[in-house]
Amino acid sequence: MKEQTKIPVSKVARAAKFVRTGAKVGGNYLKHYTKKALDIETSKDDLHNANATDIYNSLSKLKGSALKVAQMMAMDKNLLPNAYQKQFTMAQYSAPPLSYPLVVKTFRDYFDKHPNDIFDSFTSSAVNAASIGQVHQATMAGKKLAVKIQYPGVGDSINSDLKMVKPFAARLFNISQKDLDHYMGEVSGKLLEETDYKLEVRRSMEISKACSHIDGIVFPEYYPKLSAERVITMDWLEGAHLPEFIKTNPDQETRNALGQKLWDFYQYQMHELKMVHADPHPGNFIITHKNELGIIDFGCVKEVPEEFYDAYFRLLYSKTSSKDELLELFHELEFLYDDDSPEEIGFFFNTFSKVIDLIRRPFTVDKFDFSDNSYFKELFDFGQQLTQAEEIRNSRHGRGSKHTLYLNRTFFGLYNLLNELRAEVVTKSTKDRHVSIKAAMAS
Repeated sequence: MKEQTKIPVSKVARAAKFVRTGAKVGGNYLKHYTKKALDIETSKDDLHNANATDIYNSLSKLKGSALKVAQMMAMDKNLLPNAYQKQFTMAQYSAPPLSYPLVVKTFRDYFDKHPNDIFDSFTSSAVNAASIGQVHQATMAGKKLAVKIQYPGVGDSINSDLKMVKPFAARLFNISQKDLDHYMGEVSGKLLEETDYKLEVRRSMEISKACSHIDGIVFPEYYPKLSAERVITMDWLEGAHLPEFIKTNPDQETRNALGQKLWDFYQYQMHELKMVHADPHPGNFIITHKNELGIIDFGCVKEVPEEFYDAYFRLLYSKTSSKDELLELFHELEFLYDDDSPEEIGFFFNTFSKVIDLIRRPFTVDKFDFSDNSYFKELFDFGQQLTQAEEIRNSRHGRGSKHTLYLNRTFFGLYNLLNELRAEVVTKSTKDRHVSIKAAMAS
């Protein structure tokens, strides 16, 4: 893959790139509707393919939060047309890498040394590249290391990038920018945290230690003295990313065992730590030669406030059928508002009841078969239904607490990983084995 020798870092340069991309997308729509007007056979798939390619090519050169948003959207297979999902998935670990001179400059900025003066060996080419940074392989004192280097200017461009990417997101999801505004503070805060590599190292070490007892899960060791604001050094974990592992056609027993490890890892974090690895995409997991599950990236961690946790999981685990109790929880979680009309209450109550039903579905049985594509088709169909709902697009309020954004993303991202594994997982009893759910949730 061709390396980039520079990244646009100024607001003007990045805005110009967005404008040019917008013009291309507009041209694609013009071509599409011109063909339809001339009765030339064309499908919306052609339009989606053209737009997805142009948008990804642009964002991959900008990197940073612009590309991160594409990565986040790629995780939501239930909303994106397949063309976008396919292109944006590349942002997870196959973005165009940064050239070596810019990598060397980063080391000189933070360590006042060339990487070859620090490590016994250091690859001049990245072994993989994603939205925020890229990874090089190094050795030191007989150990193989992974060194993650952040792209220049990523943190400085987050807010301006998000303002520019909003029209793309609004059009793709067919929702108002007002609704997007409801969550942009949460997104920008999380993206800023992802650019703080010292915070990432601290969290990585904390969560790794807390989850080290979970059978079959391994974490790299982190090296704070070889890390900085824009550099992270950790052990290199040998193995394959999840998609490459699946291509080896593992047997069902192995698939189920790995799925169980993923499930237990996430349940323990949510309920015991109240903080969760909120970026469950395939590029963040390594399957080792011993079929262990390696967790290699804690850049995006969602800390769950106690009061939100109580309301959210009371809703998720509650066995009550009382509409009054559900209405109270929906208000508490900002799915409903005091000034909603009776029609709005009816629509959003039914809509979010369905969302909660879909999220909780795996918890309602002792074992859940994530290879069941009928469940994921139901997710996709409902997602498509939501993108076409005028009530959501025209709502005066953003629906759902800002905390639901990353927690729902975590659940559905986890479910999609388990679907790719085609794993059957013990779900209901996980709560009893690993977590301390409060009595109110068992009511």
